[in-house]
Amino acid sequence: MKMRHRQRVLRGMKRLVRFYRISSVSLLTLGLIVLLGGAGFRVNLTPSEPLGLWRIVKPNRPILVGDLVFICPPDTDAMREARARGYLRFGLCADRVAPLIKTVVATSGQVIEIHEDVRIDGRPLRHSRVARTDGQRREMVRYDGGVVPPGAVFLHSEFPGSFDSRYFGPLPMDGILGLAHEVWTYAL
Repeated sequence: MKMRHRQRVLRGMKRLVRFYRISSVSLLTLGLIVLLGGAGFRVNLTPSEPLGLWRIVKPNRPILVGDLVFICPPDTDAMREARARGYLRFGLCADRVAPLIKTVVATSGQVIEIHEDVRIDGRPLRHSRVARTDGQRREMVRYDGGVVPPGAVFLHSEFPGSFDSRYFGPLPMDGILGLAHEVWTYAL
């Protein structure tokens, strides 16, 4: 009888120790995420840019063509549709959406033409074929093209399945959080 009681007590203590270990690791992980997030670190889980750890760095100069940036998408019909389709992840921007990591390929005053691919000021943009459907065979609505308005940027990713300005058009520069710097990444 005493042996059974002792075994139950030992099992209970083992469960309690296991619970404390799991709780400690969980709290440590959460604390690390909060600490890194406060320092501008972000984890990219989308294939538009290499997967892994990135850092948002405040620029000490104006944003230029060729800059890789973190940008919060505005609350538009196109972005709400993207969220509903699962193109946008959970994150720190308005409406709890993750910032996008994209390359600035055009700025204010540049002319965008979109047909089968993208042309900027008449020059073709590499790796810019416009998809008719997404990975689940849903129709993709493309941006009509036009002049990039003042205070806006046209964004692109060379990843063929990227959701970028080919589909949602230019975004306001005031949504830019900063330059995107790789810390530790890997490609699949």
